[in-house]
Amino acid sequence: MATKCFPYSTFLRGPSEVLPTLDNADVILERRDDENLILMRAERFEAGVASLRIAARALAIVARRNGDLAEEVLAEELAWLMWLPETERRECVRELLGHLIAGADTGELLPFARALISWRSTAVIWSDPELARELQGPFSGDGAEVPRPKGDS
Repeated sequence: MATKCFPYSTFLRGPSEVLPTLDNADVILERRDDENLILMRAERFEAGVASLRIAARALAIVARRNGDLAEEVLAEELAWLMWLPETERRECVRELLGHLIAGADTGELLPFARALISWRSTAVIWSDPELARELQGPFSGDGAEVPRPKGDS
C-alpha cells in the first residue's frame, strides 16, 4: 500500500486537503515533537489485522508440528537467530510466536516488538563469545561502591 506524508499542521488547518488521499494511500501525519500518526481506511486496517492473525496462527501451527521448520522459517527473516545457543533459539521462537499470536488477536503488537528487540540484543551478546562468557558470571563481590548523589539526604 502506498503512503503519503503530510505535516500534522496541514491536517489541522484543513482536513479536506488530506482526507481524499485515503482513497489511494495511507497517510502519515508528521509531527515535530511527538510520534507520527497514521490515518487509514478502516477496511484496510481490518484487512491487515485479519491477515496478520492468519499468518501468525499458521506459523504457530507449523511451530507446534515441526519446531525445526518454524525455526528455519523465522531464521530466514531473523538471521541473528543463528547467534543464539540452540536452547535459547527454541525459547526465542516460542516466545516471539506467542507474542505475535496474542498481538494478532488483540491488535497490540508492542509486546512483540519489545520481545523482538530484546532477543536481538541477546543474540548480539552471544555473538561475542568473550562478552557472553563474562556476562554468565561468576561475579565477584558486590562491585564498586557508588557515592550517594549530591542533594540526597
